[in-house]
Amino acid sequence: METTHQHSRYLTLGMMLAATNMRLPITMMPGLISSLKKTLGLPSSMAGLLTTIPLLTFAVMSPIIARWGRRFGNEWTIYGMLIILALGSYLRVIPAIPLLFLGTLLVGIGADGGNVLIPAIIKDNFPDKIEVATSQYTISMLLIGSLGTGISGVLAAHWSLPLTMAVLSVIGLLNLVAWLPNLKYNHRAPAVIETPTAAETTTHGSVWGRPLAWVVTAFFGLQALVYYSLLTWLPTIFTAHGFSIIAAGNLVTIMQLSGLPMSYLVPATSGKKAGVKAMVAIVGIGFIGGIAGVLLPGTNFGFAAVLCVLLGLGSGAAFSLAVVFFTQKTTNGFETADLSGMAQSAGYLLAALGPVLFGWLGAQIGWSLVLWLAIVFSALLTLAGTVIQHRATIYD
Repeated sequence: METTHQHSRYLTLGMMLAATNMRLPITMMPGLISSLKKTLGLPSSMAGLLTTIPLLTFAVMSPIIARWGRRFGNEWTIYGMLIILALGSYLRVIPAIPLLFLGTLLVGIGADGGNVLIPAIIKDNFPDKIEVATSQYTISMLLIGSLGTGISGVLAAHWSLPLTMAVLSVIGLLNLVAWLPNLKYNHRAPAVIETPTAAETTTHGSVWGRPLAWVVTAFFGLQALVYYSLLTWLPTIFTAHGFSIIAAGNLVTIMQLSGLPMSYLVPATSGKKAGVKAMVAIVGIGFIGGIAGVLLPGTNFGFAAVLCVLLGLGSGAAFSLAVVFFTQKTTNGFETADLSGMAQSAGYLLAALGPVLFGWLGAQIGWSLVLWLAIVFSALLTLAGTVIQHRATIYD
């Protein structure tokens, strides 16, 4: 039987703010690139690093943060990461390229605290309301992530670059205040296991040795690889099909926003085996069908928009399912953090390398073959989801 830990009444607010801070400091940067070039003289060759650096820090830091959560407690570890995130955010306000990249590095480290440990917080504190808490977390993250680029661009058109970045970073300071009540309820992993019963209920050993944990890792990694690669290169592919730059950008925005309903539907249906099976099917239909449609010649804007809705549904379902698997396939919060750290370490490494690989292949062999490769990855993603949903936990 799962134990509900005592927690602050402000925990949900803190989790939702942490979720926004996991995406906004990253997704706001593409909308500011023109201003960064004009104000700081940022070379185009370095602009892509503003997105790549956080993804690489996620890959490196995820398993480390999981260990810190066990040692120092999830609540205190998240707070420490939020401090690092706020420091990095405001370092970037100072108009200097070295501070811009140092701040981006710190933002990546800080944001990863929520990536790894919020699923564990949900597992520990809302065992009977995992679906609701997961929905609140994923909707906050994906909504702000989807809107971040557009909001930053609009603000930068009317305000100076430092003021825009400072205002968008205020949410990090609010999160520091909102998370303070949760520190009173900090708890660490048990240092010593003395009885067989305790051993059975507190730990099953390292997740790295569990075959199904590697399947969960593959699922998270493949969904990140396909999503971030499409997010990066779909505008280029659509312009190659004859769409204007503005139309191509709008289509990708449609893709991002279309994933939001899945942030509610996936957790809401995850308590039933048929629900998880249906969501895995949506992942396959959305990604494979959407990508296959992009391959068709003579696509008009309306049909392309439908394809982007399919891709959005597939990507939204895949990410939300990954979070559900972290909580559903483990038996306590520390195991959830370990599995989350393991999966996100490999997953975000793939996410960082995917756009680079796809871009190189697109230049060398053409986008059609690259899209076929994305279909293969999507099929493997669907297969991984099918395998996972047939098992109760990673320890079976």
